Amino acid sequence: MPELPEVENVKNTLNQFLPGKVIKDVKIYWENIIKYPETEEFILRLNGQKFEQVYRRGKFLIFYLNEDALVSHLRMEGKYGLFDAGEPADKHNHVIFSFTDGTELRYRDVRKFGTMHVFPKGTEESHPPLSTLGVEPLSDSLTAGLLKTLFAKTKRNVKAVLLDQTIIAGLGNIYVDEVLFQAKIHPETSANELSLHRLKKLKTAITEILSESVKHGGSTIRSYTNSMGEAGGFQLKLFVYGRKSEACRICGTEIERMVVAGRGTHICRSCQK
Repeated sequence: MPELPEVENVKNTLNQFLPGKVIKDVKIYWENIIKYPETEEFILRLNGQKFEQVYRRGKFLIFYLNEDALVSHLRMEGKYGLFDAGEPADKHNHVIFSFTDGTELRYRDVRKFGTMHVFPKGTEESHPPLSTLGVEPLSDSLTAGLLKTLFAKTKRNVKAVLLDQTIIAGLGNIYVDEVLFQAKIHPETSANELSLHRLKKLKTAITEILSESVKHGGSTIRSYTNSMGEAGGFQLKLFVYGRKSEACRICGTEIERMVVAGRGTHICRSCQK
């Protein structure tokens, strides 16, 4: 599933070509993707609107039009791409936005897990799914003090808490493994037992790793590409995720894979005691 860095790069590439395009028509071939409003109203509301800017909130893309906000979650396999209207459409293109300039924005989703909501612009943060999201990990709001306050409210292990989008929005399995490794924290440690000193290290790791991954285009583990079809490169810099039985880049200890919070988890037992 694309995490914050991958979604950030999709946002950046969409902003290179989408602003100013006017919707002539919307075709929907898999209605379950449209969560709000009903499909017919979704189409009627968007027709004639102009794309202004694309933003990101957690793992969500927010397409701002002149009247509404389109909130999109890519889930496992969702992808956007710009095409000429005459190009053949893939059978996995489930939502197609046709523009007045003869181009189309196509949403492709092999697994059909993606979601789209449309709300009046300015109200999108007041409704689910955005209203349930926690703090942005790359914002100034994320501090060690805030983590201390948030973590004090739960007895869950730190991996489960970091994966919880209602606490911190945007972190997924790849980057949780990486930030815990950099902060030298074992994923099964109870979140409410972490000292302020260790939370400062955790906050620094979150900021540094996510920022570095954004700079390298995100991580292409299976099929992620941005909206230009370009793969990310940060997977080459991962220290633990996906490196089971390989030597730790820091101490040489063999990387282990275990299950924590129901997710495959990679650790170095020497670095993360």
